[in-house]
Parts: sequence; structure tokens; C-alpha cells
Amino acid sequence: MLIKRLAEIDSPSGKEEKIREFVKSYLENLGYKIVEGNHYVATQSRSELIVATHLDTVPVKAPFSTDGVYVYGTGVCDAKASIAAMLEAAERGLDYTLAFFCDEEEEGKGSKEFTSSWEWGGMAIVMEPTNLKIASKHYGSFDLTVEVSGKACHGSTPEMGLNAIERSCEVIAEMKKKFKATPLKIEGGGEEYVIPSRCVVKFDILIKPGTKLEDCLKELEFLKDYGGFEVSDAYEGFESGRIAVLLEKALKMAGLDAEHTEMPSWTDALNLRDRFDTVVWGPGELHCCHTERERVKLEDIRKARDVLLALNEIV
Repeated sequence: MLIKRLAEIDSPSGKEEKIREFVKSYLENLGYKIVEGNHYVATQSRSELIVATHLDTVPVKAPFSTDGVYVYGTGVCDAKASIAAMLEAAERGLDYTLAFFCDEEEEGKGSKEFTSSWEWGGMAIVMEPTNLKIASKHYGSFDLTVEVSGKACHGSTPEMGLNAIERSCEVIAEMKKKFKATPLKIEGGGEEYVIPSRCVVKFDILIKPGTKLEDCLKELEFLKDYGGFEVSDAYEGFESGRIAVLLEKALKMAGLDAEHTEMPSWTDALNLRDRFDTVVWGPGELHCCHTERERVKLEDIRKARDVLLALNEIV
């Protein structure tokens, strides 16, 4: 079982060497010529279409297993099911480019390098778990770190201080009013009996397609009343063009419904869209990724393979 072989290759971000070599050798044995960058592997093609996914995973939280309907384990959904579908389709011969990126779970180095160096193509499908629905609308995002200030005092006299943790709760509530904001990490306080004077909250902020990043940043001015803040990895969202129509056609050719959805998470598509008409699509359920419950249906890997083969007849 190809997905089992892939899942059992440990490939956390920064340590993709083994799976990168596996994918490269697999494709070379099928007769494909390979082009490599520092952070990506791709088949040599001047096709208008690129189909891409990523090689890395988060650190292992669960081992591979299967019940015959689903496969389970870290990386099976995000995104080794997509790798499996791409390689299985490649066995039957594909004329378009297949690209595999490193570092998606961290800084997106693979898709950044590919976007800046690849000379061909005008359309890209980035394979990520969308339950085989076409994510033709992609949210933008940015990381936000807020350092909330308070005033220390003895824990028995809280009225004499200013509790940074309590103020952080105010910040979280206000951010949820203003944005699609998720607090991912909070640090503050200690074991000593002291009202904390500092608390740091890290947020993931999503931006609806069509919303300007500069408008969102203006909405952050209120944070100055709480302390300092820093924005990083900022991207505007986008909507797909012709590539979504071609993917619809391929889904129907493969006997599947062509349903649309949104992608509410950062993906390599946010780097590729600078040069390519890009859409996100693939097998698996996003909500269970990065957790011990990660899973994907074996049937959906086969369906994804069939859609990739149908695409080869279209482009």
C-alpha cells in the first residue's frame, strides 16, 4: 500500500530528505525527468498546469494504522494522501508538472523557491485536504503576537496591580469581535504569588478573500493601549480563476460532484498565486489534521488519482 509506505517515512519539517528521495526515485523509475531546487522536487514539463503538494508533516503524534476504510496517523491526510494520489496517477503517464515542496508546515520555503525559479505554467492545483471539494476561495492570513503589559503586585492585593493575564483575555475577546482570530498560544505568570505584569498571546488571523491587508492592520491600532504587538507572514486572500473551471470538468469526468468550498488555512497556494492561477483541492478532512485523530479514506485517494488522470486529458 503506497500510502502506508509514505506515512511510515518520518518527514517533519526540515527533515524531508528520506521522503524527498523516495518520491524522486519513484518518479525516475517511471521514466520522468526530475528538476530539483534546494527545497522542492518537480517533474520536467513545460505544461500550462502544475499539480503540487508538500512533503513535510508536523512532528509525529500517531503511528500509521488502517481499518480497511480509513488510514490513520500523522501525515496521512496532510498531505501524504495527496502524494499517493499524484504518484499513482503518474504511473499511468502524466504530461503536466508534478511538484513536491518542503517546509510547508514552517516557512513555505519550497513553494517560495518554486514560484521564483519555475519558468513554465500558468495554472496550479495545490493539493491539501478539502474533502475533494474545490477551494476556489482562499483566505489570507497573518500571525500576530501581542505582548500585554500589566503592573505587578503581591497576589493578595490584586487591586493594587494590573493583571496582564486578565488584560489578555480582554484582547482575545476583542480580537474575536473584529477578526476571524484564533489564539494559539499564551504565556504569562509564574509560580510566585505575584500578579503578572506581562503576558504574550499569539494569534492566527484569517482575512476574507477581497479584504485588503492594510485595512486589517489599521484595525489593530487598539492593541497599543495594551502593550506592543508584531505582525508577520501576512498574505491577502484570493479567488481562483479558470483553473477552478478545469478542475470542475475533471471531477465530473471522474464521476464526482464538483462542489466548491473555502480554504481557511495557510497553504502553499498563497505563495504560488503570485505567479499562477491557483486553486486548492485534495482528499481528507482539514479539521483532523495536526492531531492524533488524523485520517483519510482510502477511497478518496483513489478518487483523487482518477481526477488527476482526467486532468491529463483536459490540458
